[in-house]
Amino acid sequence: MSRRQRLPALPRRAATKARMKTHRFAFASVAKIFALSFLLLVFFSCTSKNPVIDSIYPKIGRMGETITIRGKNFGKERDESYVTIAGTSPTNSSYLNWQDDLIAVRAPEFGESGLVYVYVKDRKSNSALFSNLAHLPRPAEGDNTGLEPRIISVQPQSAATGSLVTITGNNFGNSREGGGVFFTWNSETHSSTPAEAKAHEFIEVADAEFGYEFWNEREIRLRLPDGAVSGNLEIRTGRGNSRPFFFDVTGKPGIKTFKDKRSYTFSYSVDVKVSAAERPNTLYLWVPQPAVSPSQRNLSLVSRNIEPFVENYRGTSLFKLDDMAPNSNAQINLSFNVEVYAQETNLRPQSIRQEDTPPLAGVYTQGSFLVPADDQDIKTQAAAILGRERNPYIKAQQIYEWFIREMSVQAEILPAGSAIAALNSKQADSYTAALLYCALVRAAGVPCVPVAGVLVNRNRQVMRHYWAEFWIDGFGWVPVDPAMGAGAVPPSYIIRQDRASYYFGNMDSQRIAFSRGEINLSQMDPRGRPVTHTHSYSLQNLWEEAAGGLESYSSLWGDITITGIYVQ
Repeated sequence: MSRRQRLPALPRRAATKARMKTHRFAFASVAKIFALSFLLLVFFSCTSKNPVIDSIYPKIGRMGETITIRGKNFGKERDESYVTIAGTSPTNSSYLNWQDDLIAVRAPEFGESGLVYVYVKDRKSNSALFSNLAHLPRPAEGDNTGLEPRIISVQPQSAATGSLVTITGNNFGNSREGGGVFFTWNSETHSSTPAEAKAHEFIEVADAEFGYEFWNEREIRLRLPDGAVSGNLEIRTGRGNSRPFFFDVTGKPGIKTFKDKRSYTFSYSVDVKVSAAERPNTLYLWVPQPAVSPSQRNLSLVSRNIEPFVENYRGTSLFKLDDMAPNSNAQINLSFNVEVYAQETNLRPQSIRQEDTPPLAGVYTQGSFLVPADDQDIKTQAAAILGRERNPYIKAQQIYEWFIREMSVQAEILPAGSAIAALNSKQADSYTAALLYCALVRAAGVPCVPVAGVLVNRNRQVMRHYWAEFWIDGFGWVPVDPAMGAGAVPPSYIIRQDRASYYFGNMDSQRIAFSRGEINLSQMDPRGRPVTHTHSYSLQNLWEEAAGGLESYSSLWGDITITGIYVQ
């Protein structure tokens, strides 16, 4: 008779411990698996990148023609990813090929021209322009007997920002005389915006960038302005406008996007009270008007009660009050509307190519009264920050990072101060912060200008504020706000959590600029008595000038008053 062997039973306490060990092991295993899954999810989420368009071919075509888009991060398969052309999505059958670095798709029906975007898992690429050949203007045949300007050729037909472009033709006029050359400009629009509302706007060649080098009846030489994109260019003169001519903007070392448009209507005034005067007498007033730039556009006069003596004289309207009587009063009221866009930039520093003698460097790297770039302490500090760095973008970035790290900046404007004093004390407001930043960047050989204006908070209140822009060849102006990057933010102002990184290369639309760079004005009368305002919303050396028998007077320059805001 066989006997079944039985193992000795574990004591009850030992059995309980064994079961607890087993449960602990199982729980630990599940926790490890969960943690590993979470880390993998975070890893793949963080490593997913935005799609990037490097080029499209052709850039001009017809409906139904195959467009080849080259770039990266498109994904190996299309799945739910898609392309839009001028706001229109091609049908599923229009996609001929989809790879991580190449997309081939037939062009859908659309208007004159439009931006191409690639969308991958709710991530949006940069834009590229595709124009409809059927809608491009054709040059007129035969002799042109009209008086309007006529473009015959443009050389080169593609270039980067700041490049020299030569336009030949006829009827341009012997001098510019208020004429101008305009290139296509566009902003990012919401996906729900109707295609017919996405018409491209234009931007003029800029005097501040020394854009016009030569102009006569048959030839214009200019530099491609900041903000221009591929599209039509045209010449506008008193004789009329030329037929559009397609120009391809290429070779940029990065992408610049204009978005989040805000339209501001605002007013401001100057009140003058004369105490003692004898005739003849004159009072000149240089009243600044908002600056025009790629991110601040479509400036329009709403109203004014007096016509200026000179319109738009170096960014100001010059008013002339003659033969004012004792105990008399005069007032100048102005109201404007302007559109302001947030600006975002994404540069590839390794793709930057500096010109040997960039036209802006001769002016915007020099020292001045406000921007003492030639001061020895400024030069020494810039050299200590940069070492042997040669890339202009990285130079500007390293100076910004030093500023954020070493300087203490407050939001309120101090009554007095200079860039040198701020450097020595490591204390600044937005005024001295902008001037010191510009001085250090100029000392590093990079063109840079201070910008003056006002911030607009959520309650329509305004506050004087100052920031900066530096120039990169082939790309244009790059915005920087060292004060707000350092955390000097006024009350009730909407600030980003990533302010330190955002305010280098990017700028919000909650501000209005009145001067970009220093506005240097000359006296109208060599015996006149000039008045300069410091820490105002425009950086100009002259504001008032009394001449003749104007012995005693007072002036009150009112604050900017916001009367309306429209947010797109």
